[in-house]
Amino acid sequence: MGSPEAGAPGRHVAEVPDQLFDDPEAEARWRARFTAARISLPGWARDAPDRNVYASNASGTWEIYAWDRANDVHRRVTDRPNGTRCCALPPDGESVWWFDDADGDEFGAWVAEPFAGLPEAAAPAPEGAAPAPAVAGVPRGYSAGLAIGRALVAVGAATDAGTTVWLARGSGAAEVVYSHREDAWVAALSRDDALLAIGHSEHGDSRHPAVRVLATADGSAVAEKWDGPGKGLEVLDFSRVEGDSRLLLVHERRGREELLLWDPVADTETELDLALPGELSGSFYPDATALLVEQTHLARSTLHRYDLVTGELVELETPTGTVDSAGVRPDGSIEYTWSSAAAPFALRTRHPDGTDRELLAPRGEPAPGSMRLSDIWITRPYGQVHVLAARPADEADQPVPTVFLLHGGPHAADEDRFSAARAVWLDAGFGVVHVNFRGSTGYGPAWRDAVEGSPGFTELEDVAATLDWSIHSGFADPEQCIVEGWSWGGYLALLALGTQPKRWAAGIAGVPVADYPTAYANEMEPLRAFDRALFGGSPEEQPDRYRECSPLTYVEAVEAPVLVLVGENDPRCPVRQVDNYLDALAAAGKDHAVLRYDAGHGSLVVAETMRHTAAEVDFARRVVHH
Repeated sequence: MGSPEAGAPGRHVAEVPDQLFDDPEAEARWRARFTAARISLPGWARDAPDRNVYASNASGTWEIYAWDRANDVHRRVTDRPNGTRCCALPPDGESVWWFDDADGDEFGAWVAEPFAGLPEAAAPAPEGAAPAPAVAGVPRGYSAGLAIGRALVAVGAATDAGTTVWLARGSGAAEVVYSHREDAWVAALSRDDALLAIGHSEHGDSRHPAVRVLATADGSAVAEKWDGPGKGLEVLDFSRVEGDSRLLLVHERRGREELLLWDPVADTETELDLALPGELSGSFYPDATALLVEQTHLARSTLHRYDLVTGELVELETPTGTVDSAGVRPDGSIEYTWSSAAAPFALRTRHPDGTDRELLAPRGEPAPGSMRLSDIWITRPYGQVHVLAARPADEADQPVPTVFLLHGGPHAADEDRFSAARAVWLDAGFGVVHVNFRGSTGYGPAWRDAVEGSPGFTELEDVAATLDWSIHSGFADPEQCIVEGWSWGGYLALLALGTQPKRWAAGIAGVPVADYPTAYANEMEPLRAFDRALFGGSPEEQPDRYRECSPLTYVEAVEAPVLVLVGENDPRCPVRQVDNYLDALAAAGKDHAVLRYDAGHGSLVVAETMRHTAAEVDFARRVVHH
């Protein structure tokens, strides 16, 4: 399983094989899926829509690129060892903004440089020096939102003291307009810069936030909206027309996520009762007479145009799969990113005449495709658990070694989208099962919130039911089932190994919560607020509940080999609490392997992500002797 670490009984450094497949074509295929260039949805400057910014992994690391559409010129803006993903453009498009953190720890500040790049004569910054902040007077922190207007900038930052929001006008120093101990964030700025919408959880529940609108002239409150306990509001978009103060929100008043138009100045609202199942999101068209509606239903998504004047709802045809992001450009064309389990990611544009084409093909060869996912519904007393599954192409009639890939979040879901990691498991001969357990999004607030008060155990009840289905149906070999996940999925994997030890042949946990009380003490403050809402208080207020839901509590019961992948600079699942769990495994003499990497909550470096995948598949093969 690897070479042992000194002084750690049962511990090994995870092996990373040079290759996973003897067949050269199979080896080339899995690598090509990871290395194929991808592009995020471009953002454009409001007053200069030919100036765009996007993130891409084309260099081998996710970095920020500026795109001058008028001249079709692309420029790489950032070049940092651990990559960069967060970026923005001001309305005039004269500069590119990006979030500068250290080594993937997510603690940093917004910086900016000219859209065309720094002058060649500019002296390089001293090695190790941080770029100058874009907004003077805002200290470094965890990003709590950014909104750039024509005349002012709103920026939020979170620290252990809570969340603060600053406003800066022109080149002047920033002034605090909001501060609170509980979690909050900059949500949207009106087109005339007059109104600032802030999402907040001053009521103590960041899972179900409220909205406050401030007047930017003096920071005074214009309006407040909260739907009460257990019902959150999400800010989506201000009207794109100056002087129009309508704000598009998501509400949960009828047991699912739907759209709400709210005018905080006139204090009027309209619930949009659209004849669409599932969960809804959206944004304004440029003239604010219509909405682009994104519908998520049964792990797939579709786009629709809703006319705010006539009430007409029209589906905008897209291929079956998942739309990750979408937006309407000033000319009315819709740009979106799309994929399915079988087809890799694509950046497409749908023109007003209905034609649909690829917008910007990444350089190099496209990623090879993979296999479709099948839908499985498992009936439980509290509802149906939606499962997505796939079998290796040549193993259609017999039980196979199976990996249960548990998603993170828990505010997330597995959907019909492309995954290079899923594809390599299938190529390696493993069946793959995704479980949208209670706690997942996309199935209504009641399903999402069912984990409150008993996180971990609620999800694992659904995972156990899915495991039973996989065995009884002949899908999975009962002696060769592996539980795997990253982040919250990694937490669930470790908890499953300790509380369901007879069910699993092995477990793999990437950047997990492993020792919950210690994780709370060391994690970023927004996550502490999330945990307080999830558990009903802090570890000091709910010590028994945190202890009961912590994988560390069940180390002695673990029977299967464990692989743990650790981000040394992770602010979400900090390294100290993972080390506590690993030390407990060693003290108990449990068989476990470790792979450490120098980044945060996952890596933006493609080669590092491939190392993780290779280590996981190699570990699983050794365990199941496949």
